[in-house]
Amino acid sequence: MGSYGLIGETSRPRRARRLGRAWKRRCSLWLFSLSLISLVYLAFFGARLPFDSLHHGHVNERIFANEVEKSKMRHANDYISEDINTLLEGQGSHASLGKEISVNKSNFRNLGFASDIKNNLSHARADSQLEGSKHSRAKSRKRHVPCEVGFAESVDNLVEPENYLNFTKFSLEYITKEETSNKNVVIEPRFGGHQTLEQREKSFYARNQTIYCGFVQAPEGYRGTGFDLSEKDGEYMASCIVVVSSCIFGNSDFLRRPTSSKIGTYSKKNVCFMMFLDELTLKKLSSEGHVPDDMGNIGLWRIIVVKNLPYADMRKTGKVPKFLSHRLFPSARFSIWIDSKMRLHADPMLILEYFLWRTRSEYAISNHYDRHCVWEEVLQNKRLNKYNHTVIDQQFMFYQSDGLSKFNESEHSSILPSFVPEGSFIVRAHTPMSNLFSCLWFNEVNRFTSRDQLSFAYTFLKLKRMNPGRPFYLNMFKDCERRAIGKLFHHKLVDHSSPVL
Repeated sequence: MGSYGLIGETSRPRRARRLGRAWKRRCSLWLFSLSLISLVYLAFFGARLPFDSLHHGHVNERIFANEVEKSKMRHANDYISEDINTLLEGQGSHASLGKEISVNKSNFRNLGFASDIKNNLSHARADSQLEGSKHSRAKSRKRHVPCEVGFAESVDNLVEPENYLNFTKFSLEYITKEETSNKNVVIEPRFGGHQTLEQREKSFYARNQTIYCGFVQAPEGYRGTGFDLSEKDGEYMASCIVVVSSCIFGNSDFLRRPTSSKIGTYSKKNVCFMMFLDELTLKKLSSEGHVPDDMGNIGLWRIIVVKNLPYADMRKTGKVPKFLSHRLFPSARFSIWIDSKMRLHADPMLILEYFLWRTRSEYAISNHYDRHCVWEEVLQNKRLNKYNHTVIDQQFMFYQSDGLSKFNESEHSSILPSFVPEGSFIVRAHTPMSNLFSCLWFNEVNRFTSRDQLSFAYTFLKLKRMNPGRPFYLNMFKDCERRAIGKLFHHKLVDHSSPVL
C-alpha cells in the first residue's frame, strides 16, 4: 500500500507539467491563427473599412460614381474646352462689375485661365475635398417642414391686378437657324446653337434684340437638333394661356398626378397640365398601368411625347421644358414648372395669385432649403459626384472672373435672400424680362453643366448689373412655402440622367 502511495504522489506533478505544456502549445497555436486571420482581413478589406463606409459609402458606389464621372467628363469637356480656348485666343469681350474687360491671353492669365489654370483647378479640387469632408462630418441633418401659405379662399373671386404686366418693355426675337457661308466648314448641329462669347455678352442687355434660346435648327442637309413634337401636340400647346408643366426623360422617375381634389373646376377647364415624356418612359409607364386615354391624358396630365432628344444627358434635356416654356407655349401668359419628384397639391390659379400677383412679381422661385452660397453648392455637387469636377471648376472660375462673390447675408439680402435656389418649383409670367432671364439661364446650362443651381445667381446678378434702371421683379420665397404646395418624393434610385459614352 505504501509503495502505491509513493507512486501516486510523484505522478501528479508530472501530469500537471505535461498538461501545462499542452495548454501552452494550444494557446500559441490559437494566437498564431488569430494573428494570421487579422492580417488577411486587413490586407483584403483595409484597416478603416467600417469607418470609411459610414462617411463615403460602399466601395461599389465609389466605383460607379467614378465611372459616371468619367462619362460626364467626356461629354462635357468637348463643348466647354472650346469656350476656354476661345477665351485664351482673345475673341469677344467680357463685362465684369460694369467694366468692359478685353478677353485676351494676358487678362485671362491674371484671372487664372492661362498658364495657371491647371494649378488653380487642382488646388480648388483639393481644397473642396478637404472642406467638403469637414463639412459633412460637422453638419447634422436638418428637418425641413412646410409652413402655412395664405392662399385666397376661392378661385371664384380672383382678379388679376390692374396694370399687373406693366413691367420692363422690349422685344425679343430668337435665332431659329444657323447658316454657314463656307460650305467646306462642317458644323455639328446643336439644339442650343453655336453662341460666341461676344454674342453671349450682348444677350444680357434688356433691349430689342435677337438671341439664342434653344430650338436652333441645323442648316440644310444636316440632321435635326432634337426635341421634336407632333403637329397635333404643337397646335394644342399653342392654345394654352396658363400652363403647369413637368417632364420625365430616360425613365428617371415615377409619374405623379396632381391632387385632383385640390384643383378647382375653373383650373381643370382652363389650365393646361402638360407632362413631357420620351418614348422609353411612356413605354415603361404603360407597363405599370399608366396608359393615356383617348384624349392623350393620364389623369390631369396631357402627355406630350418628345422624339429625338437634344442631349445625351437627361438632366440637360429636362431643362428645355423647365426654362423654355415661353418657347414651347407661345400664347401663354403664365406658367408653373413642377419637378417630377413633386405632386402638385394646390390650385394653379391660387398659386399665381399668391406668388406673382400679390407680390407684383414676374418670376418666383424658392431659396434652397440648406445652402445659400454658390461656394457651398459647388462643394456639395463635387462631394456627391453630381457632375465632372473639372467641368464644375471651369464654370465656377469663369463666374468668379466675371464678378461672382460669396453670399453675404448682410450685404446681399436686399438683392436676393439666397444665391442658391431650389429649382423644383418655378412660377413665372411671360414678360420680356422673365423670358430674357429664362433664355440666359438656359444658355448657361447649355454651355456648362446641367446643375442649374450653379448658374442662377450669376445669371440674375449679371442681368441686373448690366441693366440699371430696368428692374427684373423676382420673388425668392421661402422653401417651406414650396413644401406646402406639393408633396415631395425621392427620385428613382436608378439614375439614367448621366450618359454612358
